[in-house]
Amino acid sequence: MSTAHPDEPIGAVVHRLSEQIPELVRSEMRLAQAELAEKGKHAGVGVGLFGGAGVLALYGVGGLLITAAIALDLVMPLWLAALIVSVVVLAAAGIAALMGKKQVSAATPAAPERAVAGVKQDVEAVKGHTA
Repeated sequence: MSTAHPDEPIGAVVHRLSEQIPELVRSEMRLAQAELAEKGKHAGVGVGLFGGAGVLALYGVGGLLITAAIALDLVMPLWLAALIVSVVVLAAAGIAALMGKKQVSAATPAAPERAVAGVKQDVEAVKGHTA
């Protein structure tokens, strides 16, 4: 970008701005697109890994729950042992769901922060030149 001269007529400044603003908008859009694509790729890989870990953990937890019910069966009826284990698991699921909701809320909105900051900077620069 060229710099404005103090004695430059306002018409020339406006003309220059009208030529440069479309390119500025396009470059900010490209930055936003690249930033969102990068975030999307990381989110996709992360979700896939969490999914795989969840499946494996589900098998492991299932084995532990059966073991807990069998251990409780030594001191109480099997139906009561299974009920106690199930209630504990459902309580843990509720807590995990609330924590997950909090995390998802913290991640939204997924705005392209660098692009937004760049646009704000550009607006301030334009305001400074036209004032």
